[in-house]
Amino acid sequence: MNDSERLAIAAHLHVALRRKTGRVTDTEWMASDTAYGQAMAQFALNHARSHQDAELERLALRFAASLPGAPAPAAATMGAAVAGPAADAAAPGLVASAKRYVGGLR
Repeated sequence: MNDSERLAIAAHLHVALRRKTGRVTDTEWMASDTAYGQAMAQFALNHARSHQDAELERLALRFAASLPGAPAPAAATMGAAVAGPAADAAAPGLVASAKRYVGGLR
């Protein structure tokens, strides 16, 4: 996937996050920095799964899959358990990067 396609997906995710969570993101940074992109994708997935939001989950998974060399977050269905300790053990790199960016100004 080329950079302009990844940026377009990041822009869609940015709009959805802004509308549904109030979270403001940097779309260019999200598309170019893998760690930040993973953190925002994980944040979006956690919110989508806890609020049963299929649209936000679809966007987050699509964006995560577009990141170069990044492992995509686990694609669970809406009926699956909300992220918790089991999710932390399954994807420690994603959770660590999400904790780094969520809740702080970056």
